[in-house]
Amino acid sequence: MAKIDPTARVADGAVIGDGTTIGPYCIIGPNVAIGANCKLVAHVHVTGHSTIGANCTIYPFASLGAPAQILNLNETGRLQIGNDCTIREYVSMNSGSPKGGGITTVGDRGYFMNCAHVGHDCHVGSDVIFATSATLGGHCEIGDFVFIGGLSAVHQFTRVGSQVMVGGVCGVRDDIIPFGLVNGQYAALEGLNVIGMKRRNFTKQRLAAVRAFYQKLFYGPGVFAERLESVQGMAGDDPAIGEILAFIRDGKHRPLCLPADSGRR
Repeated sequence: MAKIDPTARVADGAVIGDGTTIGPYCIIGPNVAIGANCKLVAHVHVTGHSTIGANCTIYPFASLGAPAQILNLNETGRLQIGNDCTIREYVSMNSGSPKGGGITTVGDRGYFMNCAHVGHDCHVGSDVIFATSATLGGHCEIGDFVFIGGLSAVHQFTRVGSQVMVGGVCGVRDDIIPFGLVNGQYAALEGLNVIGMKRRNFTKQRLAAVRAFYQKLFYGPGVFAERLESVQGMAGDDPAIGEILAFIRDGKHRPLCLPADSGRR
């Protein structure tokens, strides 16, 4: 059975899972569904057509499911948050828009530090960490096991591959390959996220294979298009290489983030 503080306002139609605690002064809209065993500490606002999975903890002044921040918006989409997420103070996550498929999604086990923001129509994977004030513009795609450093901002329509590490105070304007490590005022590729890869149980042999691919792709002879063509045969050397090549092949709106010392060739 849910426990709802008498100062909270839970609209008729809202679905609150068993074992969930709705703390003081929370406001829950009529089209909201919150899973079992969640804890909304206090002053949490959940609105729109929002679904929150089980075992999530949401801290004061988080705002979830508010309309997309788009001029002249006349229609509100959905927000879907997975299980076991921790959403700290003043985090905001907007619902989707008609131009972006109508839904914003966040995976399981995410940790969102204070003031982080997920814009409309973003798709965020599982096991991510957003440090303080990490910000996504609309329509971003964020893979699993991504870490975004404090005060970093990701430009709208940008893709960040799985297991990427983004340093603090970065402006991310370009797509970042899976397993990449980026840093700088305007994010540049600095290498591979080796620490993260080791945490995901990459062996020395696997790391060596991916490093050899990385060096050939970004620092080999010729222009980038020629180097990209030359490494296609390495896709079978390791699944991570195939994932990186598929990510590059599927590029849409943004250019590819490159090392600062490789030049945009």
